[in-house]
Amino acid sequence: MSNQSNSSQHEENLNVLTQTQLVIRDALTKLGYGDEMYELLKEPLRVLTVRIPVRMDDGTTKVFTGYRAQHNDAVGPTKGGIRFHPNVTEDEVKALAIWMSLKCGIAQLPYGGGKGGIICDPREMSFRELERLSRGYVRAISQLVGPAKDIPAPDVFTNSQIMAWMMDEYSRIREYDSPGFITGKPIVLGGSLGRDSATARGVTIVIQEASKVKGIDLKDARVVIQGFGNAGGYLAKFMHDAGAKVVGISDAYGGLYDPEGLDIDYLLDRRDSFGTVTKLFKQTISNQELLELECDILVPAAIENQITSKNAHQIKAKIVVEAANGPTTLEATKILTERGILLVPDVLGNAGGVIVSYFEWVQNNEGLYWSEEEVDRRLKEILIKAFHTVNDTAQVRKIDMRLAAYMVGVRRMAEAVQLRGWI
Repeated sequence: MSNQSNSSQHEENLNVLTQTQLVIRDALTKLGYGDEMYELLKEPLRVLTVRIPVRMDDGTTKVFTGYRAQHNDAVGPTKGGIRFHPNVTEDEVKALAIWMSLKCGIAQLPYGGGKGGIICDPREMSFRELERLSRGYVRAISQLVGPAKDIPAPDVFTNSQIMAWMMDEYSRIREYDSPGFITGKPIVLGGSLGRDSATARGVTIVIQEASKVKGIDLKDARVVIQGFGNAGGYLAKFMHDAGAKVVGISDAYGGLYDPEGLDIDYLLDRRDSFGTVTKLFKQTISNQELLELECDILVPAAIENQITSKNAHQIKAKIVVEAANGPTTLEATKILTERGILLVPDVLGNAGGVIVSYFEWVQNNEGLYWSEEEVDRRLKEILIKAFHTVNDTAQVRKIDMRLAAYMVGVRRMAEAVQLRGWI
């Protein structure tokens, strides 16, 4: 028994890249691929580390470290967001690039995965400092990116304004307007309608399909959402509008709980630009207590490693849909699945963002723009098909949804690698 608990503890302590590699290996083995395919796909093809000097408002110059990882471009150009965060690491950026490859494979988009990050705290920087940092990053990576090479997008603590600065800088370097170089832009600069709420819209579609599988009526279903930023905030609104009862939400400072359902419109009105609202309330609960609340659907939409072997036995939801990247460890995935809880993994749960980013890129390339209804219709079509492909794979193979999603996601990439003659 102690050996087993030691091995599970060891698995919990692995970083996100190592955990991702374990599932990639498992998926490729089940698909019948050999070690050489795993050796190619376990790490990005390219990782660029850059140093970005930025003149700060006080006249000093601060040097920031940034990364851009391109996992695999056998299927097509790489695609993925850029995050500004003090805890960005090279391994995290690599893992996120691999997840982007899997999301694109699951949604059958003509992309491989990419990801970028800068080690900084944007909450402590002025508007002008952020602009200089954004432009400096593009100058540093400009050789590696482009509409047919690698297409960035927003991620943690980045937004459409930062994308606009980056597009402008790239257009200056290339000396022509390049809206297709980056997605998540403001509408007036070639952004797509529906992009802001795309991740949450995608999570909503996946929740609707998962509820059908579990026989849960979304009307009056009790929903708990960890995280109240872009994805969590929009999702709370969509769930509320669908007739579900959002009984719990949280941000970085704590959680709010009301078994009768929270007033979501009021909370969205009061939150600040970083998605925090709980500081306005005296009676709050911890994020840990929030995850263990009685509910039908639990959505971790905040940060990594929130559901682990320590609390997986206390999760009371019937469905867990990952809107954040990597919120559930491998050991916890095993525990939840054994307990009969339907876990929809991040690479499927939050794929709405990259799907609508793809739509934006297509619209930029065509110079023809779609209505929000058209964007929603196409998003729904792709995600419903993806959900059932993954769910059917899990049922037929008798495996958890995470491994099934990795198998579906990695298959196209492995086929493209073989057809190109790389392996």
